Amino acid sequence: MYENTYNRDMTKLSAEQIRQLNSYSVYVNPPLHPIFTLQDLLNNEKTSDCMKSVQIVSGSPNTTVAASFFMRRVGMFINMQLYNLAAYDEVWDGDDVKMYFGAIEEYGNKTVSTFVAEEDWKSVDETEHPDAIRNILLLASKLIRQIRTVISVSPLTLWENIFGFLLWQYHVLLENPATSDAARTDLNCLKDDETWKGIAAKSLFAKYLNGHEPSELLNTTVRTTCCFSKDVPGLMQCGFCPLKN
Repeated sequence: MYENTYNRDMTKLSAEQIRQLNSYSVYVNPPLHPIFTLQDLLNNEKTSDCMKSVQIVSGSPNTTVAASFFMRRVGMFINMQLYNLAAYDEVWDGDDVKMYFGAIEEYGNKTVSTFVAEEDWKSVDETEHPDAIRNILLLASKLIRQIRTVISVSPLTLWENIFGFLLWQYHVLLENPATSDAARTDLNCLKDDETWKGIAAKSLFAKYLNGHEPSELLNTTVRTTCCFSKDVPGLMQCGFCPLKN
């Protein structure tokens, strides 16, 4: 999945780390109801069927809503990766075939969650953070581009589905003395145009922040597109949906 793998031994996740992964709807046990793998999703012949499966599980009225719903779920995995990088100097470094998306019930709703093997977490040296961040963004970009080969959906909508989680996450990391320095360095990397080379002309996250600190944007309407949560059974319109303005 990554451009470069890390020359580190695998790490042993603590009970607290696994609890945190679960809070991002990421699980290290095999899914009881697997739907498809990351490899399947990136296969041109299977992408459409994967999205149709997401539509069925989520009850979305069409594949455009299903695509946005799915990227919100994947966004949790992306954000969890960035959290683990700042807090623990660790990232998931597994193969596409070992990342599963499975059907699961959370808070009374049927949804799609991410399942990865516990042994695929690797430690990352401080100097490797920029490469790790870029690789995480490259995966997100690859997924967005692949989904858009079969579904007409705004790339901005899908990127904003990822960014929405990052505001609170970096607010928490920057407020914690134990993680503030690493979080600041990682945040600056996310705002650096160089990190986004080959993905976008300029940092999409810097544009999203628009010169503000993450903490300053909490409880404000930051996103410019609707994520369609209001159209998914069991979910509701986001409190800061731009359509409310």
